[in-house]
Amino acid sequence: MTLDTTVNVYEAKTHLSQLLDRVANGEEIIIARAGHPVAQLVPLPKERQPRVFGAWRGKVKIDDDFDALPPEIIAAFQGK
Repeated sequence: MTLDTTVNVYEAKTHLSQLLDRVANGEEIIIARAGHPVAQLVPLPKERQPRVFGAWRGKVKIDDDFDALPPEIIAAFQGK
């Protein structure tokens, strides 16, 4: 669940550790200066697993005419 909270710069400096705990739990914090948003604290994306080459082998089929364009599409690209 993502909640948006706005805090001013002074509050952000004073309570940075607590704000980081909230961000780590999925909350997004907007930091404002003189009532105008200037920055956003958001959680980092979760670390992705490395891709395994060939994992989709045998699961995807590409038709023989994949690269063939119909004449009307070619004409449209040529402005005809």
